[in-house]
Amino acid sequence: MFQAPHHQRYKGFSAPLSTELKKAHNTNSLPVRAGDSVRIMRGDRKGFEGKVTSADRAKYRLFVEGVTREKVDGTTIQVPIHPSKVMITRLNLEDKWRREMLKRKSKEAKQPKGKVTKEKKIKPPKKEVKKKKTKREVAEKSGES
Repeated sequence: MFQAPHHQRYKGFSAPLSTELKKAHNTNSLPVRAGDSVRIMRGDRKGFEGKVTSADRAKYRLFVEGVTREKVDGTTIQVPIHPSKVMITRLNLEDKWRREMLKRKSKEAKQPKGKVTKEKKIKPPKKEVKKKKTKREVAEKSGES
């Protein structure tokens, strides 16, 4: 996973959608992007909501607006958060590609999921192949009679 190229790492940034978004878009999760609003679900900052300022694909971390800590020298830095520990509350739909992807996913979700059964071909029974007797078996038979 840590050696994956960036286009595959993008899928690893998926986070669950809030219940309202799940109903609206008929999908459970989407990759998090800058501009999305998220709620932190785990850790010390549980319950905090903010806008994603950036996503570090190399380290698999998100940076949320307002989630900061103070260093010993007094400077404030943003706290990195793993995308699996957040829930998306509002989507950034400025990107045309992302809007199209949501439409595609919602259509797939509406289609019934059923197994497609194929006709099985009936194979004719195999002919029995006679085993050749080994020298030992031949010797044992001749010794018995």
